[in-house]
Amino acid sequence: MNARDALLIAFTIAAGLALDQFGGPWGQPVVNLWAAGLLAWLAARRPAQQWRALLACLLFATAGEIVLSLVWGLYDYRLGNIPLFVPPGHVLLYCLGTWIAARLPARAAAASVPLIVVCTAALALTGHDLLSVPLTLIFLLAMRFGPAPALYSTMFCLALAMELWGTWLGNWAWRPHAPGIGLATLNPPFAAGAFYCVLDWLVGISNGARRLGAAGQRS
Repeated sequence: MNARDALLIAFTIAAGLALDQFGGPWGQPVVNLWAAGLLAWLAARRPAQQWRALLACLLFATAGEIVLSLVWGLYDYRLGNIPLFVPPGHVLLYCLGTWIAARLPARAAAASVPLIVVCTAALALTGHDLLSVPLTLIFLLAMRFGPAPALYSTMFCLALAMELWGTWLGNWAWRPHAPGIGLATLNPPFAAGAFYCVLDWLVGISNGARRLGAAGQRS
């Protein structure tokens, strides 16, 4: 993966969400094909082991969407479905995250931790975002025990940026209180990126993240 691919992924995510919202009845089908086609193109250029890591990420992302949106009901997509572009979009964001993380200074990941903790504490003390407290704890566990802290820190920030863009456009909306536990939250919660850290951790457990990250560093 190179800088051109990274820019293409960033453009796909940003423009794809806008097209889904404002493209009329054909917007979402076009974005579905666009995201799936880009992922297939990127995967076809990778060795088999890296391709399997992308497939694992796609499967975990799909399962996570079903659990978090349809079962738990933390957030709702504008049409009440899970758009087909969403799981491939998670994988594309993962690819972008591995590319960026491989190029960050080692101290950058550690520097993000106190800032994230302070922001979470401030939002919790004001009562605006209590859900981000357990989510930040998950992020801290990933940073401490996961195999790729630079990736988790990168994904936390990338996911927050994507969540802010998608919720601002109206592609999806988070419930004001987490169903079943009643914790107040924002739209989106500040620490929504922790869910992506779990996704990346699971991919790492499947023995794909380290190889994929190493490939990003060589590109």
